[in-house]
Amino acid sequence: MIFAVAITGIGSASAAQAGNRTGFASTTYVVKHVGRLADGKPQLTSTTPTGLPPSAIQSVYNLSGLSPNSGAGAGQIIAIVDAYSDPNALSDLNTFNAQYGYAQLSTCTSLSQSGPCFEQVFAQGKKPRVNAGWVVEESLDIEWAHAEAPAAKIVLVEAASNSNSNLFGAVVAANNLGANVVSMSWGGSESSSDTSLDADFTHAGTFYTASSGDSGHGVIYPSTSPDVIAVGGTTLNGCSGTSCSFTSETAWSGSGGGISAIESLPAYQSSYTGPVSGASSISALTGGSRGVPDVSFDANPNTGVSVFDSTADSGQSGWFTIGGTSVGAPNWAGILAAAAAAGSTALQGLSSIYSGGYSTNLRDITSGTNGTCGTDCTAGTGYDLVTGLGSPVNYP
Repeated sequence: MIFAVAITGIGSASAAQAGNRTGFASTTYVVKHVGRLADGKPQLTSTTPTGLPPSAIQSVYNLSGLSPNSGAGAGQIIAIVDAYSDPNALSDLNTFNAQYGYAQLSTCTSLSQSGPCFEQVFAQGKKPRVNAGWVVEESLDIEWAHAEAPAAKIVLVEAASNSNSNLFGAVVAANNLGANVVSMSWGGSESSSDTSLDADFTHAGTFYTASSGDSGHGVIYPSTSPDVIAVGGTTLNGCSGTSCSFTSETAWSGSGGGISAIESLPAYQSSYTGPVSGASSISALTGGSRGVPDVSFDANPNTGVSVFDSTADSGQSGWFTIGGTSVGAPNWAGILAAAAAAGSTALQGLSSIYSGGYSTNLRDITSGTNGTCGTDCTAGTGYDLVTGLGSPVNYP
């Protein structure tokens, strides 16, 4: 079902702002090739999982919410904003659930109902067409946000297309639904109009996560917004396939990161007093501009996570192994929801992250690069422009 509130122009509150934003956004996932087909083309899927399961991610980051019976995220609403429509979203999510021991979800009767459920909302009022590449993204996002917070309600808010106008309208749709956390695994080049769109990320009581990009050094919007938690990418050393004997975590070469050309240094980065790699302060590192990312998460497709998608992409469907900073945005959304439901105040928002939460609830990533630009492309002790302040540990 589609909630009545979602039908008539739910994104209209930012229509004027989003209408000034031309261009299109791209997904931020990377598919690991698991072999070769008979015709020599890359094999993208398997009939059984080939990537890391929730239990492996739980062991690496010690995230209590990832246990299927944890009850994490109860009472929270996680909105996943993506483009186009996933025709088998709920059934694919339940295939993932069955594989990893999570309870089956049903369609929400309302977002005020007790217990977890799943819903699809069409932000521009009618069901979008199917785009196989974006369906993979949607499957990744809903499956792993749910894995992190299995008792939360998952709402997939689908924009009519990947135009910035439609996607930012979908963000406002998520706000109007009362989402506690909004995940955005997409982005595009910065624009002078970005600052006018930042207001879409200031809904009271809502946190926002966004992928920092998969092309190495450089930034994308909306992760550069000062009101969005930007998630960079790492490699989990010692992990491969479906198993993990974790030894260390280093920066992934594809992790987006750098200095915004549009956004100024936000107060939480200006007031940060911890160590900064290669500079005396974040302001000195960035020249008084917004630095990205804020935090990080597993993103290397060679240590990628398992995702089930029954909609054929490049003629293939089934179990994908997915990396990219798209993995981090929904996982962080689930982590935030789980922590909020548990009453934890650690890392609840950017001010909390930068004012001290990093010291006990983040693993500092101190090695690895995402380019050849020296300090700006190199992870080091404290804040850096490749992995931010680090990856989550012992949380919530």
